[in-house]
Amino acid sequence: MSVAADPKTVVIAGASGIIGQAAVKQFLGSGWNVVGVSRRPPEGLDHPRLQHLPVDLREADACAAAIAGLTEATHLVYAALYEKPGLVAGWAEADQMQTNLQMFRNLLDSLSATGSLRHATVFQGTKAYGSHLHDIRIPSKESEPRDPHPNFYWLQEDYVRELAPQRDFAFTILRPQMVAGGAVGVAMNVLPAVGAYAMICTRLGRPCGFPGGPAFVWEASDVRLVARATEWAALSPVAAGETYNVTNGDVFAWRDLWPGMMEALAVEAGPDEEIALAEFLPAHEAIWDEIAVENDLRPRGLDAMLGESAHMADYCFAYGQTSQPRAKFISTIKIRKAGFGHCMDTDECFRFWLRDMVGRGVFPDLARTAVS
Repeated sequence: MSVAADPKTVVIAGASGIIGQAAVKQFLGSGWNVVGVSRRPPEGLDHPRLQHLPVDLREADACAAAIAGLTEATHLVYAALYEKPGLVAGWAEADQMQTNLQMFRNLLDSLSATGSLRHATVFQGTKAYGSHLHDIRIPSKESEPRDPHPNFYWLQEDYVRELAPQRDFAFTILRPQMVAGGAVGVAMNVLPAVGAYAMICTRLGRPCGFPGGPAFVWEASDVRLVARATEWAALSPVAAGETYNVTNGDVFAWRDLWPGMMEALAVEAGPDEEIALAEFLPAHEAIWDEIAVENDLRPRGLDAMLGESAHMADYCFAYGQTSQPRAKFISTIKIRKAGFGHCMDTDECFRFWLRDMVGRGVFPDLARTAVS
């Protein structure tokens, strides 16, 4: 998108997360003033139009104090997320749902009270269709009745629908499918776990086979595409009050893309070997430490690099499942009809972000090492 003639100010909550970091880059590139709200700053982003507020959104008073001065903030991108260690079990726990609601309320209450807020973008995902609990309709569409299970998505959605007309701002809900990007130390990005597994296998002198369970077909969303859709929603009157699925536009099976992912890391792909990465990676932390020190990797610690991504990988790879999961397809016809028609190749997406992490020193550059 072109640079705005009169720069607007967007508050991006969860600015250090997988979607938040990409959104910061997208909006800065389009000429916006950006206020990033997160406990840690967005990685590698230093810009005169970027302000970082180190706020824990669980703290209502601290949040209100930090937001009080943002009287020119016109837009909100809410990409903040609270997850528990182990990831998957927390999705069904009421206290985690309430924490996510309270974080959302703390920020939205304070920001909308300034009177300058015009639009908020809120993220859900395919758990809205119950994909973590049961087979979903193929393709799942935004027009379906709300899946009857407890979910913080519904708590946040009900709240923004109630508050928006009272405070005179619009909102859009986006539902990406399995977001992939370059953020590390986060909960919902598979790729850091893939890279760590590949590097440890190489150090052990063994080919790196796909560690998952039964094959199934899925979709993904490159975080750059999600960020672009986020800006589109912020500026498009047609998006007000709407919910949109967002995916790359193609489908994939992990085993088919695995060799290309290993090629991107200059690692030898091997035969399938079902392994729980959430167990394997911590068990080989000493080996990772050796790799990190030798190659001056950042961040150096395994926990700081992985976040909850090993648990996310096990879930996405269908580790431990005894039967083939049904395909998980969601329709993106609605957002395309509304005017957002961008797409990306998922194979290229995975390769790009793995090479990006190599270039940033998250993983060693094995291709360069082999040449030297």
